[in-house]
Amino acid sequence: MDAAKYAEAVTATPPTVTDELARPFADHRRLLFTVAYEMLGAAADAEDVVQEAWLRWSSGDRSHVQDPRAYLVRVTTNLALDRLRALKRSRETYVGPWLPDPLLTSSDAALPVERAEDVSMALLVVLEALSPLERAVFVLHDVFDLPYAEVAAALDRTEAAVRQVAHRAREHVRARRPRYAPPERTEEVTERFLGACFTGDVASLVEALAPGIELVTDGGGRARAARRVIRGQDKVARALIAFAGQEDVTGLEAVPAEINGETGTLWLADGEPVMAALAELDGDRVARVLVFRNPDRLAGLRRA
Repeated sequence: MDAAKYAEAVTATPPTVTDELARPFADHRRLLFTVAYEMLGAAADAEDVVQEAWLRWSSGDRSHVQDPRAYLVRVTTNLALDRLRALKRSRETYVGPWLPDPLLTSSDAALPVERAEDVSMALLVVLEALSPLERAVFVLHDVFDLPYAEVAAALDRTEAAVRQVAHRAREHVRARRPRYAPPERTEEVTERFLGACFTGDVASLVEALAPGIELVTDGGGRARAARRVIRGQDKVARALIAFAGQEDVTGLEAVPAEINGETGTLWLADGEPVMAALAELDGDRVARVLVFRNPDRLAGLRRA
């Protein structure tokens, strides 16, 4: 889906055939998008799933549906699972590191999600390491608090099996998810970190970086980016300073933005986002830097 079609899709409402038909879907659309997005890590694919769920809702037999929310979540989850399996194969040939699509989550963003804090980039990156089934169970139960019985029905599994999957997924996420940092602390550290990048102060930048720092740049072969994750304070510091001095970066306007519920930075060209970055903290230092450069993946950063 190209940027123009994406922008049209995310601001559209389902066709109003009747209020009885459209209202249940419209009431749960944000939830459905967020479930699909957390399952897939790809905003345009999540919106495609939601559109397909609408088609099934509007054209199918709903006489047996007693709980529209549970039914729509079940349909969306299974559509997302099918798409996730296909995406897993295509991502094996992706050029360089793959990162989930970034989203603007401020109140005036083009595509609101159900709860911004539940779509943090740190969580989405961890979810990438789960199996499709583990990811679905974790998103439905641990993120959206659906009862095990409802999750089991959505995934056509026994409740006992779902509980086992949830335990495995929860342990995996707990071991890898970074510690929470208050937004004001993130903003303060990010400002200091960016200042050191753009002034070329290697010593100050190294001081701002945690010993296990990682730099992940997602260009997808469509923009200049490192093909591998860069690790270590000195290597990351020098890579960031070189990156900040590139001609296609110095001519851009950098502005703060709420990206996936976290304090991030957008780089704009003529008012359009062409790059984004998030700094994840470990205490008072930056533990990981995520840079999004693939233009095909930035549709979720454009406002309506």
